[in-house]
Amino acid sequence: MSEKKGVLRLLEIADEKRSLLVVSGILSSLSAICMLIPYASVYFILQELLLHASAPANADGAYMVRWGVIALAGLVGSLILMYAGGMVSHIAAFRILYGLRVKLASHIGRLPLGWLNGTSTGAVKKTLEQNVEKVETFVAHQLPDLVQVIVTTVVMIGVMFYLNVWLALACVVPIVLALLVQVLSFASTRTKENVRKYYDSLERMNGSAVQYVRGMPAIKVFGQTVHSFRRFYADMIAYRDYCVKHTNDFQNGYLTFKVILGSFAAFILPVGVFLLSRDPQNVAFASVLLFFLVMAPGISAPMFKIMFLTSTLRDIGEGVERMDRIFAEPPVAEPLASRQPEHFDVQFDDVSFAYSTEGEAGKEALSRVSFLARHGQVTALVGPSGAGKSTVANLIPRFWDVQEGAIRIGGVDIREMSSSDLMNTVAFVFQETFLFYDTVYNNIAVGMPDAAPEAVYAAAKAAQCHAFIQKLPQGYDTLIGEDGVYLSGGEEQRVAVARAILKNAPILVLDEATAFADPENEYEMQLALAELVKGKTVIVIAHRLSTIREADQILVMQKGKVVEQGRHEALLQANGLYARMWAAYTDAQNWQIGKQRGRVDTDEHAQQYYSR
Repeated sequence: MSEKKGVLRLLEIADEKRSLLVVSGILSSLSAICMLIPYASVYFILQELLLHASAPANADGAYMVRWGVIALAGLVGSLILMYAGGMVSHIAAFRILYGLRVKLASHIGRLPLGWLNGTSTGAVKKTLEQNVEKVETFVAHQLPDLVQVIVTTVVMIGVMFYLNVWLALACVVPIVLALLVQVLSFASTRTKENVRKYYDSLERMNGSAVQYVRGMPAIKVFGQTVHSFRRFYADMIAYRDYCVKHTNDFQNGYLTFKVILGSFAAFILPVGVFLLSRDPQNVAFASVLLFFLVMAPGISAPMFKIMFLTSTLRDIGEGVERMDRIFAEPPVAEPLASRQPEHFDVQFDDVSFAYSTEGEAGKEALSRVSFLARHGQVTALVGPSGAGKSTVANLIPRFWDVQEGAIRIGGVDIREMSSSDLMNTVAFVFQETFLFYDTVYNNIAVGMPDAAPEAVYAAAKAAQCHAFIQKLPQGYDTLIGEDGVYLSGGEEQRVAVARAILKNAPILVLDEATAFADPENEYEMQLALAELVKGKTVIVIAHRLSTIREADQILVMQKGKVVEQGRHEALLQANGLYARMWAAYTDAQNWQIGKQRGRVDTDEHAQQYYSR
């Protein structure tokens, strides 16, 4: 990653489309020069009138009309060139915008989930959307403006020095003072720190807003409001306070800058009157003085653009820095040469793991876990909440890397397999299914994007989806989510099973795939899963113990360790944790509302289970 910061880094990003930006700069420069032609025309017309001030009728009318036409042509030419330059800069900007977003999204996709868990969704969303959008604003708008400002200012000052050095110096003084005010306002360490805090508070508010919207059902159920949802409210207050502080920091500098740029006449007139008083009959100097008074406001306009441009560049620089922070995060390490497993047994070899946030390891989630899940067999993971079952599942596809030990597929350490090979080897059906805002067909085809339509339909039928999909308004082309339909939990789960069937990976991880199925459809789901697991290495995270009675191997986990291992009957005979869980589960199946006895028995079993 580049070591450049702020504007230099932004220009480095923009340089990806150098040829387009050069063309835009040339067109903007020509536009700026053409924009000065009307001012020059006014000067020559006034000069003609002053030369014939005693007898205006003797002034050359055709000459003045000609300069009027030239002024109009210059204005029209300036607008045409400005439009052309803007079009070219916009084409470059949108190409840079596209490339930057693709790079960011691709890089985030290669980062470990630990980074995503330690970063708010709102902050990532703001970087991908607002911060990248500001780069587009700079390239499409501010960069051509900057070229125009520089060309206009340089040409005007050059002409002024050519006409009269002393009056030109009188114009340069307010320009220098205004720029000095800008530098002092925006370049101080205190200002930079306040800008950073401003953006931090904005990111926190965005993150809290996402949580607030996602948690709306709970907020409504418990009668909460935006005021009682304390984090969101506190983040909004903090953002408001920083906005006020941000404004207060710049208001004096802005007012001073504006007053100076509006006072060119206050600097020009004293010098002009002094010089004119030495030779009152000098009509040529009088016309030059008039030219300065007419042209000076023409300098203030681009200088105001510089002020807004400086403010925008400061914001963009902060955004670019935040993008570079994401680029600086190391992705999951890829091997130089990917190894292919010869078979698909999954082995955990003395694995220890602790979730970490911002580089700091937390409490150990797994401790020296070892087991072998054989190909063609079903291995079930059971245990109380927080035992480490989901952690085992998440480590298989390298969502995180283990701190100790190794995970092997077919004898090959998964760290020696490329991410693409590993993802092609493992398929997942998790309890919390995520569907994209897309058609049902495309949501199933995620399992294999290049699959033929017949394969997608076959997977849907095998997952017992085809019947309810045909009843949707547009069938497989029906949109899911916003502006579309919303599926039930069981229907979403079956779509996820269809994905896994279509992918047909040799290793399958299931997180209680029938959790959302109603009794009417659970049998069909079991049939679909029975078809799905044939000939695969299957690892099941079980919540309903009845679903894994026939598993080839049951691993009982507690506090990040495997405490029991075996088949269902053998574990019951061992009379350990699994036996107590089974007793609590079977009693819960017989629980009925209003039956005091059943509730007491269940509570007793639950108390024994959780106390141990």
